[in-house]
Amino acid sequence: MTSDPRRWMWAEACEMLARAERLQRQFFVPAEAWPETSQWEPPVDVFETDRGLWITVALPGVDPADLELAVQGDTLIVAGRRVLPPAVRRARLVRLEIPHGRFRRRIRLPAGPYLLAGQEFRHGCLTIVLERM
Repeated sequence: MTSDPRRWMWAEACEMLARAERLQRQFFVPAEAWPETSQWEPPVDVFETDRGLWITVALPGVDPADLELAVQGDTLIVAGRRVLPPAVRRARLVRLEIPHGRFRRRIRLPAGPYLLAGQEFRHGCLTIVLERM
């Protein structure tokens, strides 16, 4: 072992990362094992304009047909699922960072009420426009 602390600290950090990746692969359970529960929440951006809200939800690899939207009181609910492509379902997992399986995101809205004025799915993001009533 070297006496330079930067080198041994870097080597230790790399080993810890490698251990964490091995543990992730060891305990990985495909999302299909729990088909009805939500496994992840997509990240969102919420912007308030003079007319209402502009909400962007990051959904890489999600088929728009697999999306559900609902406004319940002061909460917007975005739910659905992202499935692994058929070509990789039997492949050996090397790294899995983009979540898959069922998701549900509850987004608390500023004081409303709101009307769903539009939605668009482009480039892996769902954009929702809610207008104040």
